[in-house]
Amino acid sequence: MKTEVTNHVVRNTMTLAHRNLLKTVHDPDSLSDVVVQPIIFTLLFGYLFGGAIAGSVHAYLPMLVPGILVQSILNAASGSGQQLRTDINSGVFDRFKTLPISPLAPLAGQLVGDVLRLLVSGVMALLTATMMGWRSTASFPAVVAALLLAIFIGWSISWVFALVGLLAKDAEMIGSLSMIIILVMTFLSNAFIPTRTLPRLMQTLVKLNPVSMAVTAIRGLMGTGTWGIDASVVLVSGGVLMLAFVPLTMWAYRRLR
Repeated sequence: MKTEVTNHVVRNTMTLAHRNLLKTVHDPDSLSDVVVQPIIFTLLFGYLFGGAIAGSVHAYLPMLVPGILVQSILNAASGSGQQLRTDINSGVFDRFKTLPISPLAPLAGQLVGDVLRLLVSGVMALLTATMMGWRSTASFPAVVAALLLAIFIGWSISWVFALVGLLAKDAEMIGSLSMIIILVMTFLSNAFIPTRTLPRLMQTLVKLNPVSMAVTAIRGLMGTGTWGIDASVVLVSGGVLMLAFVPLTMWAYRRLR
C-alpha cells in the first residue's frame, strides 16, 4: 500500500513537472530566462569586455564562464516563484484541488521541473562559451561537477523564490523584484571583473556576497579540477538554505490548500 502511494505521488509530480516545462517552452519570457539570456550575456560580456579587462576574449573566458554560469542559473531559478504565483492567480491551483492527485504534486512538480530548467540554462551558457573558444583546463568530470554544483545552488535558491511566489500576490512584481536582486548580487560580485580594481568598501561587500563564493568555488573546479574548501562551503550553505526554506515553503503551500 505504501509503495502504491509513493508511486502515485511520483507519477503526479512528474506529470506536473512535464506541464511546467511545457509552460516554459510556450512562454516567451520563461524561455528567454532559460535559453536566450545565457547566450546573450555570454556573447555580450565576452566580446564587449574581454579586451578591456583581460586583453582578449580568449583570455577573459576563464574568468567569465563561471560568472555567467552562476548568473544563468540564478535567472532560471527566479522563475519558480513567478510561475507559482501565475498558476495561483489564474485559478489553476484551485483546479488542482479538485483532481485526484497528491496534494503536494503541484509544488513538487514545479520544483522538479526547475531542476531541468536549471540544467538547460547552465548547458546553454557552457555551449555558448565553448563556441567562442573557451576550453576548461580541468577534466570533463570536473566541469560536470561544477555544473552540478551550480544547479544545486540554483535549486536551493528556487525554494526561496517559491516561498516568495506563495506569499506575494503579484506575479509581475515578483519577476521584477527577482531580476533586480539577481542583477545587484551578480554585478556586485567577482563574477565579471577583478575585485582588486574596486574601492576597499566595495571589495568587502564583494567578499561577503554569496554569489562571489559560488563563483570562486566553480572557478576552482573548472580551473584546477579539485574540490576545494570553497566548493564545500557552498555545498553546505545550499543545504542550510534548504533546511531553512523547505519547511517555510511547505507551510506557505499548505495555507493555500
